[in-house]
Amino acid sequence: MNNEELIKENLALKDEIQLLKEHLKKYTAPLNKKKYYENNKEEIKAKVKEYKEKTNYYSNLTIEKKKEYAKRAYLNKKAKLEKEKQENQNI
Repeated sequence: MNNEELIKENLALKDEIQLLKEHLKKYTAPLNKKKYYENNKEEIKAKVKEYKEKTNYYSNLTIEKKKEYAKRAYLNKKAKLEKEKQENQNI
């Protein structure tokens, strides 16, 4: 390759990089997202509320229930680790 070809290729790549950067800004620009959420705040809240009702989502668990779930998960994890440890010792 001679110098002229390299210069042409370099310019073409720079143009492509510029196009890709502009395209990427469309998806990563936080100002656009902020404006969208400010303008459509009520609609988004309504959609989230509707989704939570549809999927029967409860975030208002009592402290006792949370503790119960955490303890159950801990005991299951502990039992699983002990079982794997015994299997490894038997092998």
